[in-house]
Amino acid sequence: MKLCYCDETGTGEERFAVLLGVVVDASRMHVTKSDWSNFLSDLSIKVGQEFQELHTRHFYKGSGLWNKLSGQQRSDAIDFFIDWFAERKHHIVFSAIDKTRFNRMKDESKIPCEIDTVWKTMGFHLVLSVQKNFQVEKKNKGNTIFIFDEEVREETKFQKLLLNPPEWSDSYYGKKRKQERLCQIIDAPYFADSKNVSLLQVADFLAYFVRRHIEISEKVLPEKYSNEGQKVAHWFSKIKSRTIPYQNMYPKRQRCHAADLFWEMAPQCIRNA
Repeated sequence: MKLCYCDETGTGEERFAVLLGVVVDASRMHVTKSDWSNFLSDLSIKVGQEFQELHTRHFYKGSGLWNKLSGQQRSDAIDFFIDWFAERKHHIVFSAIDKTRFNRMKDESKIPCEIDTVWKTMGFHLVLSVQKNFQVEKKNKGNTIFIFDEEVREETKFQKLLLNPPEWSDSYYGKKRKQERLCQIIDAPYFADSKNVSLLQVADFLAYFVRRHIEISEKVLPEKYSNEGQKVAHWFSKIKSRTIPYQNMYPKRQRCHAADLFWEMAPQCIRNA
């Protein structure tokens, strides 16, 4: 059995939003949870203060308690964790949206009513990508449970969406005539407080750097320090090395209508990655 822990970034006033899922095998997840806990403990010692949850945006900017660490120390910590994660056997799946494109498509009635918000669109894209990827996996060890960070306004409708997926989404994963819809997904998704679920914090950590890569690559926000773009691009490359096959998220050719929806609202640098 697999679990996909998902957290989002950029769902406020930011131009771009990213939802990223960390797919782990249930039999191996305890090691990752333990290592994340050790990573946070080490940071606690360095700043001389305990904390419940690592908010990546504050950590990266060096705000609050993180101003006790130099930029180089924070960069080294990011290098360490992303390098460590890249060596694991876990997988990553993500969805990225340019909200300007999303809003234009919505105004033109091109967004299906089932995914009428940025969050629902990204969430459904993740689920379809996981379905497409694992339905053809040989020796599949089990289906996937989705766990999302709390999203009170979206939870009920999103659960109903996954329990009764629309017909238009069938083509995304090439549903066969006798195949059950979303047959790789177990039940409705679950929602949890990221303070209590370490792998949601891991997803938040990785999602932040995907979004920052997009912001710099699309020239929407400037670099905050010299060579930031190069450094963040390196981190993004490491993260991308652990994604499921990219064509299961963003196929460059022979896209069906469903896949084309997510392609059209994706930032250019994500299409070209």
